[in-house]
Amino acid sequence: MKSSDLDAAWDLSMDQHWPHRPGDWTFAFSLGEGIVAEADGQLVGTAMRWLWGKTHATVGLVIVSEVMRGRRIGSELMNRILAGLEGRSVSLHATEVGRGLYERLGFVRTGEIRQHQGIAANAPLVALDEGWRLRPFDRSDEAAVIDLDARARGWSRSKMLRRWIDSAERVMVLDHSGALDGYAILRRFGRGVVVGPVIASNDIGARALIAHLVSLAAGRFVRIDLDFDSGLTTWLEELQLHRVGTVTAMTRGSVAAVDEGPRLFALATQAMG
Repeated sequence: MKSSDLDAAWDLSMDQHWPHRPGDWTFAFSLGEGIVAEADGQLVGTAMRWLWGKTHATVGLVIVSEVMRGRRIGSELMNRILAGLEGRSVSLHATEVGRGLYERLGFVRTGEIRQHQGIAANAPLVALDEGWRLRPFDRSDEAAVIDLDARARGWSRSKMLRRWIDSAERVMVLDHSGALDGYAILRRFGRGVVVGPVIASNDIGARALIAHLVSLAAGRFVRIDLDFDSGLTTWLEELQLHRVGTVTAMTRGSVAAVDEGPRLFALATQAMG
């Protein structure tokens, strides 16, 4: 994949009714690498990957044009994008269409992500116990946010986090007696804005972060890709952010070890995690 392929890749994603803007493709490509399939000079397939240190990787934006399906193009794209990743733990989020292929390639189910979206309204405030405080991100928080993210994900993605922070409309952190205990980012994506990633040590903190950012986006189209195990699905529905889709979290290789502290409540994107 080259930068000159991105317009055609965006057209391909539009054909699949994916919400990505051209800028979303450019951002993803700037942090990763990809492969394209062509037929008669036309781009008919894409796949991308992002490498995290020396032990982990994520794969996403795997698309094959509908008119070219059934010709093993998806299988060939995946074989090539996975080449050289044999020693890494590789994660992706599978649609129902792609899940069978990924299973044949050795991926196993590790969870479920539910896509919620809608026009945001002012969300009720979430009460926090004494000693807990929600506040805007400060540059002095950067190292602590990167550490929280790595502990929750099981791998470090510091470069991508810095880029998300730099391009964000708002970043909020959860402060517990002077120590960071969570963060969430509101940024442009697709048809409006996305709330994610969201990381906190408990569901009260996650609700407080999400409710604040949703209220900031009142009147706009908001998307959240929520970890189903978070237990927040019903609460998001009450905020009029309804579930519109589900993807399966899958991993090939060892599942990333995470501690008992911060956990992932919402993804940044389904492609990058």
